[in-house]
Amino acid sequence: MITLTAVGGVALVELGMALTPGPNMIHLTSRTITQGRRAGLVSLSGTVVGFVCYLLASAAGLSALFAAVPVAFMVVKLAGAAYLAYLAWGMLKPGGRSPFAPAHDLPPVSDARLFSMGLLTNLLNPKIALVYAALLPQFLDPHAGPTWGQLVQLGGVQIVVGTSVNTLIVLSAARVSGFLAARPRAMAAQRFTAGGLLGAFALRTALSRTPVST
Repeated sequence: MITLTAVGGVALVELGMALTPGPNMIHLTSRTITQGRRAGLVSLSGTVVGFVCYLLASAAGLSALFAAVPVAFMVVKLAGAAYLAYLAWGMLKPGGRSPFAPAHDLPPVSDARLFSMGLLTNLLNPKIALVYAALLPQFLDPHAGPTWGQLVQLGGVQIVVGTSVNTLIVLSAARVSGFLAARPRAMAAQRFTAGGLLGAFALRTALSRTPVST
């Protein structure tokens, strides 16, 4: 049985990561703004299934694989850091774009497409891969029962927090977008803040340590 300290630690880490703009936030906000809340929620359902896929993979030994083959973790880590840095640059560069900037150039797509895009965006999201491959193993307790059982519980915490934050993002995306669009300075401040946080997380990802074997 995992401890409350582990639950709180995972919840805080996931909360910070979910609030940091990344592939999921960009996809969900853009779809919500262009097609409405229903489209955003359909996309979110694919995102949630992606969380479950990572949870199952983690319980099946993903973190153990990375611990046994450090070079594999290093490749994933550096690729993820590079991708996050790319997203940060997309916001910080001259003419960069905020996740909440209206995206009128996205054509409407079907529910099946929305779901699959939400799923693939999450499966290819380096932030989520690193949560399960590198961060959750840090909260494992050798005296708290089987590793897979602890990973399922910790992953459940991540899914609840991540889904809750993303649901709020979908429900508020249009309103936040409209508020910021009417206030160019606020939009710019949000863009630079988000880009800076994303860049900081890219650096933290690149410097994160290899998970220990469990």
